[in-house]
Amino acid sequence: MRVLGIETSCDETAVAIVEAPAGTRPQGTILANVVYSQQTEHRRFGGVVPEIAARAHLERLDGLVEEALATAGLALGDLDAIAATGGPGLIGGVMVGVMAAKGLAFARRKPFLAVNHLEGHALSVRLTEPVDFPYLLLLVSGGHCQLLTVRGPGDFTRLGTTIDDAVGECFDKAAKLLGLGFPGGPAIERLAKDGDDRRFDLPRPMWRKPGCDFSFSGLKTAVRLAVEKLDAGDERARADLCASFQRTVGDVLADRCANALRAAPPSTLVVAGGVAANLYLRRRLDETARQHGAGLVAPPVALCTDNGAMIAWAGIERLRLGLVDALDFKPRPRWPLDPTAAVRV
Repeated sequence: MRVLGIETSCDETAVAIVEAPAGTRPQGTILANVVYSQQTEHRRFGGVVPEIAARAHLERLDGLVEEALATAGLALGDLDAIAATGGPGLIGGVMVGVMAAKGLAFARRKPFLAVNHLEGHALSVRLTEPVDFPYLLLLVSGGHCQLLTVRGPGDFTRLGTTIDDAVGECFDKAAKLLGLGFPGGPAIERLAKDGDDRRFDLPRPMWRKPGCDFSFSGLKTAVRLAVEKLDAGDERARADLCASFQRTVGDVLADRCANALRAAPPSTLVVAGGVAANLYLRRRLDETARQHGAGLVAPPVALCTDNGAMIAWAGIERLRLGLVDALDFKPRPRWPLDPTAAVRV
């Protein structure tokens, strides 16, 4: 079973081909995984510009599909299905990927699979690790921060979510305040390695409160106020603030995961999404999981940020269950994993 996956929900144009047995076992083989990062286009704006992102997807996607096929040594006819991110995301970019996938599927009479971008992250760990359902998922990225129980493709129960900002957005904002550029997560992690994580006493929103919801807006405000008091050119203070910020985020994530592990203890805690690439946060979450009799599993760092392999793999998981989409599927700017969960305004 071979599926080509297309990811265009934000600022990475990505195409991959993944192969796996026809059964329901986890783990597959990545035959090709090509990504064009648009960071150069967006860095001078300090964030992603939707119109620029959509145009870049349109310009690059055909070439990346050809490159992925050539890398895998396959033709379109050798594939079993075409998958693409159908949402949520920047709708212009999502439309580019969906229309390209529909065209390929129609031309070669292959099944078309519209994949929820969040489900791509949620299932990505099963591409490389022998993780069985169900498991507890901490999904942390620039636009999302959620705790969910994952029972299978399309079968999620949300235990908690952010009531304001996502943790990845908080990293980016803090980095911008410190003049570290975009994207902010990797920059903060690098600088934090040389810092004193106890120098700045930052607030930990929702910490030690019942439930599994998150909040990060107050932390962003505290970082802004701390930055305003720093002396210009004081690199030691900047490193200390990065370290303190990262430790505070770790405290909050560990506390919220501990509540979830106590409420419905699974054997595995999975962390996925772009922020899951942060190795410090992985260590904190591993400690929390062990304290509650669970193990932590995370995708390889290269598969934490947006990529086509996770979309191809989610396509395989859905294809195995016969969850194929019609060609009249409409791209979705919003697409919750758990549609029964309360909507946060």
